[in-house]
Amino acid sequence: MNVDLFDFELPAERIALRPASPRDSARMLVLDGAGTRDAAVHDLPGLLRAGDLLVFNDTRVIPAQLEGKRGEANIGATLHKREGPRRWRAFIRNAKRLREGDTIDFGEGVTAHASDRAEDGSFAIDFAGDEPVELLLARCGRMPLPPYIASKRPTDARDAEDYQTMFASEPGAVAAPTAALHFTPELMATLEAAGIGHATLTLHVGAGTFLPVKAENTDAHRMHAEWGRIDQDTADRLNAVRAAGGRVIAVGTTSLRLIESATGEDGVIRPFEGDTAIFITPGYRFRGVDGLVTNFHLPRSTLFMLVSALMGLERMQAAYRHAIATDYRFYSYGDASLLLP
Repeated sequence: MNVDLFDFELPAERIALRPASPRDSARMLVLDGAGTRDAAVHDLPGLLRAGDLLVFNDTRVIPAQLEGKRGEANIGATLHKREGPRRWRAFIRNAKRLREGDTIDFGEGVTAHASDRAEDGSFAIDFAGDEPVELLLARCGRMPLPPYIASKRPTDARDAEDYQTMFASEPGAVAAPTAALHFTPELMATLEAAGIGHATLTLHVGAGTFLPVKAENTDAHRMHAEWGRIDQDTADRLNAVRAAGGRVIAVGTTSLRLIESATGEDGVIRPFEGDTAIFITPGYRFRGVDGLVTNFHLPRSTLFMLVSALMGLERMQAAYRHAIATDYRFYSYGDASLLLP
């Protein structure tokens, strides 16, 4: 498909720079068989049915934004995907000043060796020493806010909490599964009382989630792989919910992409562990999910293509026009949508 079909104009003032407080007070645009209507995230228990199951991503964002020196040159690194105990694939700022074999000094006694430059301009960087990389990142790294927020204000202490979900337990993401940022313990208790369950899986979100689609046609776009895991118990539970007539509703496109990666043509969700580079565009037949809670996405992005595949391109274009006209807040710290095809 032509990528221009997924373009739209978004006024800069619609980009949220802070999350709603409390988190579940965020607005939520509901699209279902009854039409399109405005609600709030805390209305969710009344919008779902007893027996439904929400699926959250329990990945935890690491301080993956690094600033360092290669000689006199300033080098920025955004970790993207773990490739080994001490090796990460990283997108590099000022990459023209970095060569394979160079050492980057990130300060605080943290250095890394650059190698294996890829076609996309990323490097493999191997951290020196014996300390766990997690400790090194805690010393020299900072929270990797999305570029559309970081370009408007500096990262601060609030972001260390604001940019983690209440489910975050498995370190390894360089971007938050932001749909789950709206959930609070109070909302989860209300959902449980309404007979709506929840489960977790793990998909370590990579920085590639923010890369624009530069190709003119979706067939020419190459997705970055991300590592994920669904265990046997979780797969069994999701299958049981659907067999009993309930709906599996992914919270976030990361949860949806992993479930779809783990689901066979027969509609059975199976255990999964490994990389997924699934790219969902209109025409895709969904096999494992029955709905989605998600934020509002960038124009021309793979995520807007995904929601258009789920609900139809024309309907999503109309929904986004409504959201822009009625002051919904967009992107990672913005408002939510509930999509029930």
